[in-house]
Amino acid sequence: MKEYHLGEIESRFAGLIWENEPISSADLVKLAEQELQWKKSTTYTVLRRLIEKGIFKNENSIVTSILTQEELAIAQSKQLIDETFSGSLPLFLTAFAARKKLTAKEIDEIQKIIDENRG
Repeated sequence: MKEYHLGEIESRFAGLIWENEPISSADLVKLAEQELQWKKSTTYTVLRRLIEKGIFKNENSIVTSILTQEELAIAQSKQLIDETFSGSLPLFLTAFAARKKLTAKEIDEIQKIIDENRG
């Protein structure tokens, strides 16, 4: 399984890419210098890590996403449930509900998801 955990720096950098893609790697270096005060080597190091994680690709010096922000969030959620709750969504929901009282609206939304997936 791919590791989809992103640290704060990787998340900020990924956001820059999503906001500006497709973007040339040269323009990405300039953008990271402006927005993050990074040197070229830092930009390429972090980009390489995100490429290795399967989130972005750099083909012909053009950086684009493989996963959208939403797809990454889904993959991260699945990874959390798999690693922490042995893949059990009911265990995750039980742990979540034990920590925070669910509102009536949240319960209705969860019930709607269950009903839609029951069929």
